[in-house]
Amino acid sequence: MGPRFDAEVPPGGYTWWYVDAISDDGQHALTIIAFIGSVFSPYYKRSGRGDPLNHCSLNVALYGPEARWVMTERPRGSVTREASSLVIGPSRVEWTGDALHIHIEERDTRLFNPVHRPVRGVVKVHPEALNPTSFALDHDERHIWHCLAPRARIEVEMERPGLSWTGKGYFDHNRGSEPLEDGFRVWHWSRAHTKRGALVCYEGERRDGSLFASAIRFDREGVAEDAELPPIARLERSKWRVERSARSEISVARVRRTWEDTPFYARSELSSHLDGEEVVAVQESLDMRRFASPIVQFMLPYRMPRLRK
Repeated sequence: MGPRFDAEVPPGGYTWWYVDAISDDGQHALTIIAFIGSVFSPYYKRSGRGDPLNHCSLNVALYGPEARWVMTERPRGSVTREASSLVIGPSRVEWTGDALHIHIEERDTRLFNPVHRPVRGVVKVHPEALNPTSFALDHDERHIWHCLAPRARIEVEMERPGLSWTGKGYFDHNRGSEPLEDGFRVWHWSRAHTKRGALVCYEGERRDGSLFASAIRFDREGVAEDAELPPIARLERSKWRVERSARSEISVARVRRTWEDTPFYARSELSSHLDGEEVVAVQESLDMRRFASPIVQFMLPYRMPRLRK
């Protein structure tokens, strides 16, 4: 039931593995995403998306004290895949059979950044239970979401910057056979741990104008079931004016921290009310219309550089 890193990615397609976590003391948080056929890559888009393996990256974002952000795209010659491991440049992701180990060896090489600070360390993700069921996000099943571990324990041991913490996390996988902007205009996603297990809400507008919205509850054993969709809780727009939306049983949620704020994407930490209790949720909003705009495509290389080898 664990991740497989050697599955075929078709031309035009993508696959990514996503981890987020918040420290037990609430001071730190992180997201890590391993991309093949990087969906937000201006280089992959410009190339015609014929070779997903030629556009891979490990995005590491550390939030809180000693914050860091890295995402360097690498070509296929720097990528090695096996069933249980994925190597992207000097970094690697490994599934041990019961845990995900992420060995980070990156450097902040964003353009016009004079100090290329290293980001080095190990993050271990220990799922409390694994979910075997994946879900299609569109009628033709071109976009698939698989919540591998709705609940997990996280161990963070960073050498650069010097950080050590434990916390609660989440681990999922997305894959698709066409570009993300061909399938969707906007989407909103959120996840929260509850006493019963976890609740994930997914909603948005597809490219054809149809709407989708669902809530999925995971019990402590990782078993998924449809849940009643809570009412919409409108959130303040991000500084880049990205529209954010979440779900709450009392129709109210509050942004505790904005983790990511870009022209087409926002990721936030929320206070909300789900499954009859106050919860801390992680939420993201994505606008693929903005992503596809010429001005955003012009800006992206400054944020995510690409190495030739």
